[in-house]
Amino acid sequence: MAEVLVLYYSVGGSVKRMAELIASGVERVPGASARVRTVPRLSTNLKDETLPATSDAGPPYAEPRDLEECAGLALGSPTRFGNMAAPLKHFWDGTSLLWQRGTLAGKPACVFTSTASLHGGQETTLVSMMLPLLHHGMLIMGLPYTLTELNATRTGGTPYGASHVAGIADDQPITEAERSLCIAQGKRLAELAVRLAP
Repeated sequence: MAEVLVLYYSVGGSVKRMAELIASGVERVPGASARVRTVPRLSTNLKDETLPATSDAGPPYAEPRDLEECAGLALGSPTRFGNMAAPLKHFWDGTSLLWQRGTLAGKPACVFTSTASLHGGQETTLVSMMLPLLHHGMLIMGLPYTLTELNATRTGGTPYGASHVAGIADDQPITEAERSLCIAQGKRLAELAVRLAP
């Protein structure tokens, strides 16, 4: 069984919902299964170093072994000034040992994001998430324009990866096109992971 890691950080819930849709796409592929993980928040108080040991709402926190054991990776984050959120970046900054070992080299990966507005930095956030994956030697895949939703969407959706426009209050539901693109991205990633799995 090719296990695909769906790793995300979410505050308002939109990225979490996207992760669930991507995982459902993974689960639709014979020979593939999804492992969903998140990362903890970081304190904005520089003197407060305490973090919870486990996730109290949602999937477990990711550990290095999740990356070691996965056959593919879907990485998701909300936009923070056109970049991935700090907690997710903090997690990747701690993966140097895996990088030295080449643990992720040759594994397929994709990225997804949610923004408050249509022009809130979706594409730069997606690219920012690709950078550590490229350094790890992962094979980055996007969404092709053969998916009709990519041409038809008036909300989220880019060739760089699935995206969602959540609104300023993070209260906009995922549209049908955004939903379809999330599921399609999960399926594409899982199909490639199954093909490449040893």
